[in-house]
Order: sequence, then C-alpha cells, then structure tokens
Amino acid sequence: MAVSLYQIAVDALDVPGLARFWARVLDWKVLYEDDQETVIGADVAALPGMVFVPVADGKAVKNRLHLDLAPDDQAAEVERIIGLGARRVDVGQGDDVTWVVLADPEGNEFCVLRPKKSLTD
Repeated sequence: MAVSLYQIAVDALDVPGLARFWARVLDWKVLYEDDQETVIGADVAALPGMVFVPVADGKAVKNRLHLDLAPDDQAAEVERIIGLGARRVDVGQGDDVTWVVLADPEGNEFCVLRPKKSLTD
C-alpha cells in the first residue's frame, strides 16, 4: 500500500488570517475556503498542502510537531517572516544553535534553518 503526505492540518482561532499568513510565508495560494476550512498550497495538484480549521480555544503549550523552513538566506528570511507577523520565541534552544525559532500569529512554533541541500544536511 502506498501513502503520501497530503496536507498538514492546523487548528486556528482566526482561520483565514492564519492561512493567509502561512500562504505569504511559503509563497503559496489560498486554494479553497469556506466556513469550516481554508486550504493553501503551491498549486492545487502540488502535495502536500495545509488546511486550517476552526477551534474555540487558543494554543496553550509548546507544539509537539512543528515545521522547519530551509531558506536560501536565513537572516533575510527571518526578518521577512517577522515582518509578516511572526515573532522570535525561546523554547530552550540556547544561543549556539543553527536555527531560529519563531511563532506564527497564533503562537505555533516553527524553525527557520540554515540553508540545506538535503534531508540529512
């Protein structure tokens, strides 16, 4: 049996707002939107995508799963994403790491890595 990663589901208080934040971060498009979900992706046929669904309660603890972004220029990308509404956060990563931890507008942590060439780089 074959399986592939279809989409990443994200709970959100402000579904359209958080979806648009991530669409800008990833240079993706809003592909579908209704009262129950907003789907973003590079293209309707490009997997995986992200789906944002409404919840009544805000985030309370550190994420157990997070996204890692690998830009060409880490410093420039961190500043661009902060300009879109992210903020730096400390999750105990220390000062000597090669990644920067940010949180999206609803507090979901993610990392901006140094440039990467492969999954094991």
